[in-house]
Formats: sequence, structure tokens, C-alpha cells
Amino acid sequence: MKKKVIKLKDKIIKNIKRVKEEKMISNFFKDNRLFLVYVLVCVLNSTLLRFFTMPTMENYLSFKPIIADLAVVTIIGSFSYLFKGKKRYAYLLVWAIIFTAICTINSAYYTFYTSFASVSMLSLTQYIGEVGDAVVENVLQIKDLVYIFPLIFFIYYYHRLVKKDKYKIYTKEKRIRKFKNTIIAGGIILLLFIVSLSSLEISRFVKQWNREYIVMRFGIYMYQGNDIVASIQPQISAMFGYDDAKKEFTEYYKDRTDEQDYTNEYTNVLEGRNVIVIHAESLQGIAINRTFNGEEVTPNLNRLIKEGLYFNNFYSQVSVGTSSDTELTYNTSLMPTQNGTAFVSYFDRTYISTPSLLKDKGYYTFSMHANNGDFWNRRAMHESLGYDKFYSKETYDVDDENVIGLGLSDKSFFAQSVEKLKKISEEHDKYYGYIITLTNHTPFSDTDKYGEFSVTMKTTITNEDGTEEEIEAPYLEGTKLGNYFKSVHYADEALGEFFTEMDEAGLLDNTAVIIFGDHDARLPKSEFNLMYNYDPVTDDVKDEEDPTYVEYDSFDYELDRKVPLIIWTKDGAVKGEVDYTMGMYDVMPTIGNMLGFYNKYALGNDIFETKDDNIVVFPNGNWVTNKMYYNSQKGEYKLLKDEIIDENYITENNEYAEKLLDVSNKAIVFDLFNPNSEEEATKVNKTLSKEN
Repeated sequence: MKKKVIKLKDKIIKNIKRVKEEKMISNFFKDNRLFLVYVLVCVLNSTLLRFFTMPTMENYLSFKPIIADLAVVTIIGSFSYLFKGKKRYAYLLVWAIIFTAICTINSAYYTFYTSFASVSMLSLTQYIGEVGDAVVENVLQIKDLVYIFPLIFFIYYYHRLVKKDKYKIYTKEKRIRKFKNTIIAGGIILLLFIVSLSSLEISRFVKQWNREYIVMRFGIYMYQGNDIVASIQPQISAMFGYDDAKKEFTEYYKDRTDEQDYTNEYTNVLEGRNVIVIHAESLQGIAINRTFNGEEVTPNLNRLIKEGLYFNNFYSQVSVGTSSDTELTYNTSLMPTQNGTAFVSYFDRTYISTPSLLKDKGYYTFSMHANNGDFWNRRAMHESLGYDKFYSKETYDVDDENVIGLGLSDKSFFAQSVEKLKKISEEHDKYYGYIITLTNHTPFSDTDKYGEFSVTMKTTITNEDGTEEEIEAPYLEGTKLGNYFKSVHYADEALGEFFTEMDEAGLLDNTAVIIFGDHDARLPKSEFNLMYNYDPVTDDVKDEEDPTYVEYDSFDYELDRKVPLIIWTKDGAVKGEVDYTMGMYDVMPTIGNMLGFYNKYALGNDIFETKDDNIVVFPNGNWVTNKMYYNSQKGEYKLLKDEIIDENYITENNEYAEKLLDVSNKAIVFDLFNPNSEEEATKVNKTLSKEN
């Protein structure tokens, strides 16, 4: 009997404890409704952002970023309990707006750059006005507005609580207790997240350059906080980290010779010639040798390819600075900076560049671009790169009749540039000119000004009754990709007219012309799939079960982003097609060997020395060789050759890429090419020591 009483007593006690626990949990949710909705809204938005931008199974199943975002949101939100009444709601609302803005901005930013935003890019907002149409048409999408709805629900929920008199007003003691409990809970969540990290994840978080990887493992809010620190760091490091940077820089280049120590079949083959470089806006390799209904998209470029030296496996290496990044890498064989852009943030550094080295050989150097001279801070940066003169928009006749897209049409630009080139040719024995085109710039919407060019598909189909019928299916008409081909066709026509006018003026006789696409056109991946898998009968993408269906994945898209590089002379001094894997940073040493100059600090290689043993490193840490394309964010790769890869191959190339990016960044940030940089760094350190 006694045992039954004890068991009954224990059961009653357990039930009482269970009821108390349930009541505590119930009371917790009732007392913290607004706070919990704030947490839910902010974490939901960050999760949606990752799912929208990186739709992979690995990302869908990853809990680390959710835990990280939860920790950040909880810790920041805990301080709301220090405020009373409506001020607590105001505090949570402000942070909810900030977190919503972070998700919205990064969602739109990722659409265009396939990366996440950095506060270091705030200095570039001054240029948005000049490319406003491109931003609206190419970046902002409906998905970018999704994050606003949870925020609206948070606001609605607060007013609902107030209306039903369920918004809790706490005493000071209770507010402090809630603050302590909540921040401790957030700290525990953060600690659990930290202990789950590997040393590789921590290392990449600190270095910051692999943004997609960081967001996938640390969440968007922790990434953004770290980005603020990383954006400020260059200014701090420039004052305090010079010695370490100089040591690493010296170690990296210690085995380089001061003078070129090799020769090959292209050594000095173009020495003494004038050089015209055509930096072709958004010219992508997919346009080369492509036809629609028998009509070539780029007939003039195709002709130049046959007559000159064509590099068909050539990649741009831009970051957020797009065209300006290409100008940096082409001219200096350095990589874009990890934060901000060199053109805006580091225009006052000393650079070893192609124009400066050719000036030493007696060349007059100049650049031409019919856009605002201060766009991308070109006016200042071109001076730093060694150009004697920059012919910007102010030197061209621009009116409404000759404007396409962002500014002066290519045809008018080239025609007016020829007149300037005639004068330059009369005044200088040798010259090097860098000409930047403009018309073929996104959003490719001035189709009525591109001329007649159809991107339809004419084909013959068999009807159900067995008869054949010729049809003209829409194909790429009305798509951004189709409009792009129309724009490229116009740009190619303008280039053809430029060559004709140059030849008639005798300006091609002793001249080497270098043409390259500055970067890809940021075209939708889905439209590439349409291009490769179009069914003219259904006017849609073929079914995946169709035996003619072509698989097109993210790696194919990356490989399709390559751009053309052509070196042409009228007398055919250099001819042929080169399929070595090559990047923008390889151009300077390659043409340097041809023109007779050398830069020991070039990060790239003379492609005719490295040949098939070359690697192209991208600013986000991805890289490509003749064997594979490697995505460092996802740790995935695509083999480009049917051969076995040594297990150390990826590790060694990852280490190479990381070191190259780090050295390049430090060389620019610490002004390591400036012979007086060490003396200036010493003065700064002495001044700081006295102040302390």
C-alpha cells in the first residue's frame, strides 16, 4: 500500500512539473511574442536569400548559416529589452529594416555579380546614375521584393498586439532579467556555432574573398559584419601591416629575374610597331562564328580572326569593378582588389604598366573613351597607369542623333577617333592607344538603333500528314540574349567601318591591333539553355527526355563566359588559333614578349612559354586550367579532359590561387611598387608612435 502511495505521489509530482514546464513555455511565448516574430522574420529572410541565390541541395540542407543568423539576430535583438514600451518595438523595427535591406540588396547584387555585396562598394554609388537603366532592367527582379513581406507582417503583428492589449510593458527589473537571459541564450547559440567550424572555414572567413562560401556557412548577417571589418582593414593595414606585406611580396618574387631570360618564336615580332588596343565592351566568345539563318553575328571579327592570332580559350578576370577591373588587369597583370576597386580606392598607387613601359621605349601613350572621364575614376587612374592623354567624352561631339545606350554610338566614336589618330600619327613616331567602346553595354534595349538583324530560326518541319513546311520560329527574338546578339552585330559593323577608315588613312601599315572582350555580358543562364535546346515546333525548350537535349549546367555557363582575344597586323606577322587556357593577366607578359618589354612583377605568364601548363585564377578564388574548372565556393569541379587527376592537383592549385590573390592585393594596398613606399610607411609609424 505504501509503495502505491509513493508511486502515486511521484506521478503527481511529475505531472505538476510537466504542467509547470508547459506553462513556463507557454508564458515564454506569450511574454516574448514580438521578439520571437522579429527573430522569425529576420532568419526567414536570410534563409530565403540563400535559397534564391544558391539553389543547391548542399545549401538547402545546411543548418550552420541558420544557426549563425539566429545567433546574430538574437544577440542584437536582446538589447531591445533595455527599452520600455514603444521604444522596444522601435528598436526591433529598425534592426528588422536593416536585416531586410541586407537581404534585398544582396539578392539584387547577386543577380548581376554572382557574389554578395560589400560596404566597400559604397564609394561606387556615385556611378549608378549613369547606368541607371542597366541597373533597373538587369538587376531588380520580383524575387528581390519578397523580403519586404515578412517585414510588413512584423509591423502588422505589433499593431495587432497593441490593438488586443497584448503588447507587454515590463518593469525595469524584468526588462534587465529578460535582456540577460536573451543575450546569454544568443551567446550559447553562437558558441555552439563556433565549435562546429573547421579550421578551413575559419581561415576563409578571415580572408573574406570567397564570399559565396562564407554566406553558405556563416549566414548573410555574419558575412556582412565581417565585411565591414574587412572593408576598414585596408586603411588600418596600410598604416600597420607594411612590413609583413613587404616580406610576403619579396618572398613571392624572389626567384624572378630582373630581365627576361627566355626567347620564343614570338619574341620581338611586333617590336617598334604602333599599337591600337580595342577594349570591346561585353564582347563574349559565344558571339564569334555564330550565325542566324546563315547570317554571321560578327563577320568582321570572324575575318580578323582568320587573318590574325586568335586566342579562343581566353577568360576575363573581373570582380565588382567590371570594365575598370579589366583595365587594371590588362595593363598591369595584377588582380582586382579584394575590397572596393583599384580605380576608385587605390588610384594614387604606383603601377608598373604596359603604357609606362612602352613610354620608356619612346612611345606616346593615350586612351580614348566617349564616356564621362570621371566614370570609374578613369581620369585619375589612367594618369597613374602612364597614359600621356585621356580623350574622354568632353573631346567628342555627342548629340541625341548619335547616342545609343549609355552614350556615343560606336560608329560615331570610331569615326571621330580616326580623326584624332591621324593627328597623333603626324605628331608622334610611335604610339600606343587604348580605345574603350561603349555601345555594347547592358541592357541591350536600343534594338531599333542596332540595324536589321534577325535572331529567329528558319527551319523545315514535318506536319502530321507527312508534308513538309518551312517556318520561321521566334527563337531568341524578345530575349535579352537575342537582343545582345543584335547589339554585338552592330558593334561588329562599327568595328568593320573603323578598320576601313584606318586603312584608307594609312594607319594600319605599321600597326598591331589588339582586340579583346572586357568581360561577359551578364546574360541569363536560362536563355543559354533556350539557345542550345530550342524546339521550333513548340517554341520552347526541348524536353529533357529528348535525345537531342543538351545538358547545360552552371559549369557550362561559367565556361561560356570566356571572351575573345585577337592580335592582328595587316601584313600577317602573327597568325593562327591558340587554344591554351589563358586569362587577362597573361596578356601583358605575352604582348610584352612580342613588343620587347618585360615586367618581373606580372602575375600572369607569356602564354607561349607556359602553353598548356597555365592556370587562370578568378577574384572569387575559382580557377580554370586545361584540365578542369574548379568552383572554390562549392568545392566542386568539372573535368575538361578525360584523364585521371592527381589528388594533390586541386590542393596545389587552391594554394597557388590563394597566394596569388593575396600578394596582388597587398601589392596594391601597400603601394609596394612605389620605391618610396617603405620610407613613407616608416614616417607614418613614427608619427603614430609619438601620438601614442
